[in-house]
Amino acid sequence: MGMSEDITTLTLGRAEALVLFELLADYRNQQCVEVRNPADKFALVKLHGALEQALVEPFLPDYFALVDEARSELATRAGAV
Repeated sequence: MGMSEDITTLTLGRAEALVLFELLADYRNQQCVEVRNPADKFALVKLHGALEQALVEPFLPDYFALVDEARSELATRAGAV
């Protein structure tokens, strides 16, 4: 069973979601994320916290292998491989 079959739900405040949306929209155009002000950093920290609460993988001994597997899967789905 691949990771693509699993779903993770995150809860973020509306303000964090809006700031993250704009950061990611900029990323699509510039291929980098530019943290322009403290609100951008705060939103990223909140996203990291939400991911930390939702995921168990960062605490597993084979975490880095799981990250490699996830990157490979996403690259394949994106058509990069």
